[in-house]
Amino acid sequence: MLGLTTDIGIDLGTANVLVYVKGRGIVLREPSVVALNKETGRVIAVGAEARRMLGRTPGNIVATRPLRDGVIADYDVTEKMLRHFIGKACGHKLFFRPRVMVCIPSGVTGVEERAVKQAAVQAGARQAHVIEEPLAAALGAGLDISEPTATMVVDIGGGTADVAVLSLGGVVYSISLRVGGDKFDESIVRFVRREFNLAVGERSGEEIKMEIGDACPDTGEERSMEIRGRDLLSGLPRAITITSGQVYAAIKENLDAVVGAVKEVLEHTPPELSADIVDKGIVMTGGGSLLRGIDTLISRATGVPVYVAEDALSCVAMGTGRALAMLNVLSSNSPRRRPPVSLKKIV
Repeated sequence: MLGLTTDIGIDLGTANVLVYVKGRGIVLREPSVVALNKETGRVIAVGAEARRMLGRTPGNIVATRPLRDGVIADYDVTEKMLRHFIGKACGHKLFFRPRVMVCIPSGVTGVEERAVKQAAVQAGARQAHVIEEPLAAALGAGLDISEPTATMVVDIGGGTADVAVLSLGGVVYSISLRVGGDKFDESIVRFVRREFNLAVGERSGEEIKMEIGDACPDTGEERSMEIRGRDLLSGLPRAITITSGQVYAAIKENLDAVVGAVKEVLEHTPPELSADIVDKGIVMTGGGSLLRGIDTLISRATGVPVYVAEDALSCVAMGTGRALAMLNVLSSNSPRRRPPVSLKKIV
């Protein structure tokens, strides 16, 4: 049985939701997908079960992703999804509602931030707090951000890429890009349609990225894989072979955007903090950091060492949980109440 004052950290990602419970670690890791009956609005399935239905449902059932580009696109469905995950993580018969910390991209607006808090409260939270993804990622990676030295984090999730320099428990400068794993998948799907006249789904695009995707194709041997889809000319099923070099061509524009954001953050970092970054390097977190060669790509472009966190997928969720124990430290540097020196940019 859980304690009376349960603390929960939620990585409310565009692609996946991770739930961290104090004293138990990460207890839930599921896709942020909900299957609904269009006629009644009833939830049919949530998470992994709903994801298997993407692109495979009959007319009266729709499998949807209620978050897009790191923010809530469908409030009602997000609330139902959060309620399901909180109940699943803590037990549906809670006598005491939990305190919840939810991560948000560094570039969200005040309206988007309030929507996240309100959805968490409606889903069963006693108190709802938010923390920016770079801060949560740094905490989850075990980095000490309380000292007056610079820590640079690049967090690439499903909907956004957040690049930030942190010092004294706050954000010195950050950029949030609406570029993430989903954009990589969409670019691959468009490339296959354009170059091969073959229609494939987003799930196939993700599989291609994970299997043979490479941000630095010149560092290793070229790989290939067979994919199947519907021929746009004949309408019949067809199989083709795609190479890692072609995948790189498909996602190059997205990679360039991430590298450009890293460079811009470095350009706006005060000289004393820049010296710290050269010594300590850049830490990468999020599912996008697992793309083969992306650390090498950023290191080449900046001349700064780049490291991928040990458990890159879980860093943000772990950080949200740890942040609840540091509310008094972080509250003065919350997204809406930063010191005057803090700057941010959304692209």
